[in-house]
Amino acid sequence: MNPKVDFYFKKAKKWQKELEKLRTIILDCHLTEELKWGVPCYTFEGSNIVLIHDFKDYCALLFMKGALMKDPKGILIQQTEHVQSARQIRFTNLQEITKLEPVLKAYVFEAVEIKEAGLKVDFKKAPEPVPEELQNKLDKSSAFKKAFEALTPGRQRGYILYFSQPKQSKTRESRIEKYTQQILDGKGLNDE
Repeated sequence: MNPKVDFYFKKAKKWQKELEKLRTIILDCHLTEELKWGVPCYTFEGSNIVLIHDFKDYCALLFMKGALMKDPKGILIQQTEHVQSARQIRFTNLQEITKLEPVLKAYVFEAVEIKEAGLKVDFKKAPEPVPEELQNKLDKSSAFKKAFEALTPGRQRGYILYFSQPKQSKTRESRIEKYTQQILDGKGLNDE
């Protein structure tokens, strides 16, 4: 147990017993407990495997590469249509978690095997339409195009959505110019 993560479990009001049980199960699978994105993240050899998080109506395990898992029990959920890799298992009571404990451990071990095998999710390339102003910049500058294509799919998508928002072309162009250096530096929209 990582003491830096303890606060997360102590602050939980609604799902405290459930979250503690999930923590015990995952730690029993010999993963390293870290705090990432403000939630408990469990890693194997430095790679993120599974998160624990709570919501108003449920608590959940989130498998980072859940889309690659076999899911023989049919319990993995794709949160939204836009989530490509991660999958959740949701819980609303302690009994569900206790009953599924052997299954949850098997899923954790499968997720570690996926990591060890080096399997990767085939991400869809930017499903959102690229704004004309961004496409022009990509066509005019090979260095910019190379840097943009080197960004993770999520970072590319973040920029595309942000650049697409303004109604006026002039505003879209100014946003692209403002973030050109950040893209060349390999950083996402909200990276510092």
